[in-house]
Amino acid sequence: MAFTAANGRTQTSLSDINITPLVDVVLVLLIIFMVTAPVLQSGIEVSVPKTRSVKEITEERLVISIDKAQRVYLGNDAINIHVLPQTLRAKIRDPQSQPIYLRADAGVPFGVFATVMDSVKQAGITNVSIVTQPLEEHAQR
Repeated sequence: MAFTAANGRTQTSLSDINITPLVDVVLVLLIIFMVTAPVLQSGIEVSVPKTRSVKEITEERLVISIDKAQRVYLGNDAINIHVLPQTLRAKIRDPQSQPIYLRADAGVPFGVFATVMDSVKQAGITNVSIVTQPLEEHAQR
């Protein structure tokens, strides 16, 4: 774009964009997302029992959690135990082979755990794994 100055000369306008402020804003946003991402993924706090035989979970699976207050969660969303079988049927394509993981707090009564297991079985799911933590080495001796 050209324009004429007061002395009659034709000059071109400055068309370069200063990207320094843009880079500063992007870096600040990156730092904010890096700090807040672990907080958003923390999920439900459950103190799972410790066992000697623990298999490492490498893939993302459907997880049912029972916290210390005996609230049931499907993924990170609280769910009513009475609608759990219908919700599981809707989410799972192959109930015979697709695994589900069940995380329960160590302080949860067995009756609550059995009720959730019954709801999972009502949905037709047969492949259920219970999530535990490995024992520390010094605790085994």
